[in-house]
Amino acid sequence: MTAVSSRDEIPVLASEAEESAFWATHELGDALLAQMTSNADASLPPPRPRTKPIALRFDEDLILRAKALASRRGKGYQTLLKEFVVERLYEEEQREGIVRVHRIQAAGRHKQQESMV
Repeated sequence: MTAVSSRDEIPVLASEAEESAFWATHELGDALLAQMTSNADASLPPPRPRTKPIALRFDEDLILRAKALASRRGKGYQTLLKEFVVERLYEEEQREGIVRVHRIQAAGRHKQQESMV
């Protein structure tokens, strides 16, 4: 198998069949792989924080209502319920004084900054 050591050695291929035939006889060389790996890591977005699955029990009527509302909004009902919990928890934290909302001026616009107490 022929090792490809630079991007210049990779031809512009007109079809998937040509590409398949080329890569059947060629492979990326170690130097080119090292270059590609370092660039790929920098361009990836940060991973989303992991969530933990839990079980909640709801009345069937509540689930049907949530599904109907979620459908109107173009999202899944579990996503909608999670958003509701996050929003309500934030409101309760504000009410209890756990989270304070500070208004700051940034670039001519009002911006809210939150801090945990």
